[in-house]
Amino acid sequence: MSDAESSRVVNRAKYVATGIVALLVAGAIIVLALRSLRAGALERSTELHAKQYVATTTPQTKSDGLPVTLPGTLQGVIEATVNARSSGYVVRWTKDIGASVKKGELLAEITAPEIDQQLHQAEATRAQSAASEALARSSAIRWQSLRDKDAVTQQELEERLSASKQAESDLAAAEANVSRLRSLQGFNRVVAPFDGVVTRRNIDVGDLVDAGSSGGAGRALFSVAQVDPLRLYVYVPQTYASQIKVGDPVSVTMIERPGQRYEGTIARTARSIDTTTRTMQVEIRVPNPAGELIAGSYVQVLLPIRGDNTGMVIPTNALLFRPEGSFVAVVDGTGRVRLSRVELGTDFGTLVQVRGGLKANERIVLNPADSLADGDVVTLQEPKGAG
Repeated sequence: MSDAESSRVVNRAKYVATGIVALLVAGAIIVLALRSLRAGALERSTELHAKQYVATTTPQTKSDGLPVTLPGTLQGVIEATVNARSSGYVVRWTKDIGASVKKGELLAEITAPEIDQQLHQAEATRAQSAASEALARSSAIRWQSLRDKDAVTQQELEERLSASKQAESDLAAAEANVSRLRSLQGFNRVVAPFDGVVTRRNIDVGDLVDAGSSGGAGRALFSVAQVDPLRLYVYVPQTYASQIKVGDPVSVTMIERPGQRYEGTIARTARSIDTTTRTMQVEIRVPNPAGELIAGSYVQVLLPIRGDNTGMVIPTNALLFRPEGSFVAVVDGTGRVRLSRVELGTDFGTLVQVRGGLKANERIVLNPADSLADGDVVTLQEPKGAG
């Protein structure tokens, strides 16, 4: 191989080695750059996730108070269990749950063979008493005519008159017994006691039922409720009891029907404070002509009363409960948290009165985490109103 060819081979080898080294250096630079980018992204992600984002609000001032909302349960204005008045077997029933009924409308029929037999026997006894009474009366009339002719003594006449009166009494007793058994036989027809809706049926064809209600609620044949209007009871705290007036309107709402209100009226009050709960029972009537409201439903009642000089109120979801008491998390201008103990007043449901421990211009955290502590740094979200 000549010197020129050797020089070209050496130069070519240098070029290849230089290219390989350049590729290795470029690869190393790329790897280092990717690692640096990933480290930066991880650092930014860690920093992002380390931040505590919180929603905040400021207290509201209510100088004229807030409406008071209390819970209650709707009930039929009249509710009754229908029991059998005669013992026997159920022949048929005509109304099931949910059926609307009118007063006196047939609910079920019962057959009572014992009463039927007793009635037949009583009717036969009445016929015997009627025959005896007719004979005794006829005898008394004859003996009266004989006494007028002085054919019998006065004592004999009085005996016949006494026998006639006794026969009359026996006939009256027999008629009364027949009337009683016929009334019992009439109870074989079980009817609705008032206009309403059947809420329960506890019988079926062939069931043996007993007269009376001594067996308790399980012995009842039907349950009937009058659902227009409905009634409900609420227990008003002593603070507001003096403001409750019979005839005042109230608003009734249901959680499952947001935005919809039903108007009711205060029907009566207990006019007495329960010494155990320090509340007064109030009955409210709610018209239900369309049947939209269902007896037994849980509702909220907005009463026409207002607290006296309520002052500051905050949402109840801003409270932190600790062994030392109730706290709120106050955020300063630098985003640092300070736990402030507050003195609470009247609970208005979603809002609660604050009597001390908080200033009107301070910003408080909504739904604070239990782990939130003094000195934590938080990031504020868009502020929301308390109402």
